[in-house]
Amino acid sequence: MGRSPFTLAAAVTAALPGAEVIGARTLSADGDGRFDSAVATLADGRELAIRVADDDETSRELAAEALALRALTAGARAMLPFRAPEYIGETRLADARALVTELLPGFQIEAAMVPAGRGAAESMGAAIAAVHSLPTSVVRGAGLTTRSAQESRDELARLIDSAASTGRVPARLTVRWRDAVADDDLWRFESTVVLGGVQSTSFIFRDDPDLGPEVTGLIGWHSLSVGDPAIDLSWLSTAPDAAHDVHAAYARAADRGPDGALEVRARLLAELEFARWLVHGDSLHRPDIVDDAAALLEALAEGLHSDDLGVIASRNEGVESALDALDRVPARASAGADTSMQTDAYNPNELWRDDEADGPDGDADDQATSDLSDAAADAARRLEVGGLETEDLSGVRRHTAQEPAAERRPVDDPARTERADGSDEGLPEDEAQRAARAALQRWKSSDSE
Repeated sequence: MGRSPFTLAAAVTAALPGAEVIGARTLSADGDGRFDSAVATLADGRELAIRVADDDETSRELAAEALALRALTAGARAMLPFRAPEYIGETRLADARALVTELLPGFQIEAAMVPAGRGAAESMGAAIAAVHSLPTSVVRGAGLTTRSAQESRDELARLIDSAASTGRVPARLTVRWRDAVADDDLWRFESTVVLGGVQSTSFIFRDDPDLGPEVTGLIGWHSLSVGDPAIDLSWLSTAPDAAHDVHAAYARAADRGPDGALEVRARLLAELEFARWLVHGDSLHRPDIVDDAAALLEALAEGLHSDDLGVIASRNEGVESALDALDRVPARASAGADTSMQTDAYNPNELWRDDEADGPDGDADDQATSDLSDAAADAARRLEVGGLETEDLSGVRRHTAQEPAAERRPVDDPARTERADGSDEGLPEDEAQRAARAALQRWKSSDSE
């Protein structure tokens, strides 16, 4: 690929007849380069994103994105406390499918940099809950995929069998996963509207002076469906600092009864992304991908403290896992859980609005995964992933069954303590806001380097 932003911007007029394009720039951030993308500035001040795909797989993703955005009627959008991109139009550039959508202003943040506490983490949890609260008729009316709890369970069982048949999955992982799928208690949930695989970079933020960073937009709608709500929380395995607060905010905002196994299924789905990557490589007869996935699975297995996902333990602060490598697994390996299109199309430098200071411009890191043909990068990845520890999952269901996630903060937690004069100045919540802003600024700065 490699089409210029001006070529892409010119195609906007085909998708939006009468549009007057007065400017164009590159649009790319943290994706795997599968889409040519650009921002077109119109004479009326609007900014539109155009993405072009040159193969069947990415073309299907653009078609699914278009269908999903059109399914979000004005009534459905009014139920969301944030914005979703508006569908503008579709066209073709030579033989390639092109999709034009509204560009949402704001900034993004990587999972590992999402801080705990009030602000970003709580806003993310509430945003996911809002999507899950949409009427399922939004999805069914558009003819999009719907899965019951049993269908979700059966699909995972087939994935595990396919991965195991390659002979490259450690036995303890196969046993662990099959035991989880066989545990009836994990699969008593109500299917909801889901995005099919939220990532931290799916969220668009602005910094509120009083509340801290808050979600004002959500991108990555091409896997919109009805299914297991845990799929949109599985990314939290790579956000150890924020995971508790995201889950707690989600539980407070959810309009359904408590789901004591939600975190466990989210963890299971995160682990199974490695299995998807393995099956993907095997189906393409790509030994490099198979070897990569097998190494990741070995690292995951070596770090496990327990083979039993069905007996869930509370999250231990500071414990990391081999799942931190999930952002190294290309999203294309995930069936119905790919957000690469959107994260490829939004650059924090281009979305950031900072009135106080303009940092140096720089290109975002467009290589989300190491080049599998690069032996040195591959060896470095193996070393990094192999040294990670996997969190202990033993005993969590007993904990979650006794109290909802929103109430898990200890009673004597300083975050619940007020000052003697009744004010909240200087409380940990204020520190959390400052930490959130600092993390977002670091993300902005790192993108510019």
